[in-house]
Amino acid sequence: MALTLRRWGPTPAAGYRASAVLYGGEDAIVDERGSLTFREVHERTNALANALAGAGIREGDSVGVMCRNHRYFIESIVAISKLGADALLLNTAFAGPQLADVVTREKPVALIFDEEFYGLLDEAGRRRKRFVAWQDSECVPDPTLESLIAEGDRSELAPPADRGRVVILTSGTTGTPKGASRRQPETVEPAAALLSKIPLRSREKWLIAAPLFHTWGFAHFTLGMLLAATLVLQRRFDPEATLACIAEHGVTSCPMVPVMVQRIMELPEETRRRYDTSSLRTVPLSGSAIPGGLAERFMDEFGDVIYNLYGSTEVAWATIATPEDLRAAPGTAGRAPRGTRVKIFDEQGRELPPGRTGRIFVGNEMLFEGYTGGGGKEMIDGLMSTGDVGHLDDQGRLFVEGRDDEMIVSGGENVFPSEVEELLARHEKVAEVAVIGVDDEEFGQRLKAFVVPRDGAQLGADEVRAYVKANLARYKVPRDVEFLDELPRNATGKVLKRVLRERETDAQDPQARSSAAGA
Repeated sequence: MALTLRRWGPTPAAGYRASAVLYGGEDAIVDERGSLTFREVHERTNALANALAGAGIREGDSVGVMCRNHRYFIESIVAISKLGADALLLNTAFAGPQLADVVTREKPVALIFDEEFYGLLDEAGRRRKRFVAWQDSECVPDPTLESLIAEGDRSELAPPADRGRVVILTSGTTGTPKGASRRQPETVEPAAALLSKIPLRSREKWLIAAPLFHTWGFAHFTLGMLLAATLVLQRRFDPEATLACIAEHGVTSCPMVPVMVQRIMELPEETRRRYDTSSLRTVPLSGSAIPGGLAERFMDEFGDVIYNLYGSTEVAWATIATPEDLRAAPGTAGRAPRGTRVKIFDEQGRELPPGRTGRIFVGNEMLFEGYTGGGGKEMIDGLMSTGDVGHLDDQGRLFVEGRDDEMIVSGGENVFPSEVEELLARHEKVAEVAVIGVDDEEFGQRLKAFVVPRDGAQLGADEVRAYVKANLARYKVPRDVEFLDELPRNATGKVLKRVLRERETDAQDPQARSSAAGA
């Protein structure tokens, strides 16, 4: 294993090659098509890499991967790494025009995609090599990965001169997704940072529920290679199916995004208790803020298993909250792990003491290299801006108060919508909530709340406003309250506030401008 890491570095190419020697006959991947051993994954990805090279893909080329969570996603990434090419991870929730914009900017020479996404490729797939990953029908117009693997040469490849990059797209919650380029790490120190806070062990079974194209899902894919974990994969998230899978396979870790935990807790109690999930030791979360009280409610039922990571596509991670942190200081984002520095700066770049709110900056080995289209994030003393504001307490725990660009000034007072969201999420009749700032002739800006009531709950705008008024300052009470059946979200569960803002500016839709509507 040491020799493999020395030759290939801590890359996907090395991961299954080393495990094939150590654990060759043991399960590496379990998905809806069965299981593959470590030796099979290594040999299949040799065949795939050689076949892709035969199709004209070279070291340094970019290859787009648009796949759900299954064996072909993993095999694509490993094969691309063995070639020294760059992997561009494409969001499976992209619409056709958005996909076309991204590939025009990023210029991949080839696309690997699930058959279900054919309808999105009219523009994006032009003049590019195309390969089908997950196939449902008997015949497709383009070569399939399974056929390439069957026909490919399974002999070993030589390590490339360049280890290649992984380009992960930002969430695009406020605009067009950007490509964030990150080189493969030079050491295993980034993995050690996560393992210093999250007790993951070697040769366990992990159900990666978070999308693999997302930073969080991909991080656990790479950690899983280092620890030779058996990765259990489902193409689509379903809350009950997730519990059933944990019970069936004795899963010990299930990385998710917070909205997935929320969907599990929305299941009837008798459904949740139907499955034996006692094997579960960790539920690592990231990707968005945890709604108020959700972590405690989940841990009351499933044990103290939640580990919440705060970070971004650009900085990777900043802090990790352990179950002890979440119990002691609900709402905290936790402390910085090994090898990571977190500081709070004011607008003039001066460091602020504990308790003072300012801009959050992070330093670690995994900071991104810059956006593929140009530009980057602000840097101060080697630390990178996350784009959020917050404060540290005297124990070194971070509290994130909101996006720097989401703060509004209402009547001369600074207001962060996330504080109101956190409060309303704890209301017994509220299932989901999002708060934005809208223009106001008298106060400059005011808050508007979009609320999804719990099933069967009778909730009115006056009750929402009264609840906020009883717990927060008067200027933080939403003037407008609109009730929705669901909030617009992206594939990783983040609320798309730009969609809510567009509702407000759409003069053709009178309902988008209504206020204080009852459920």
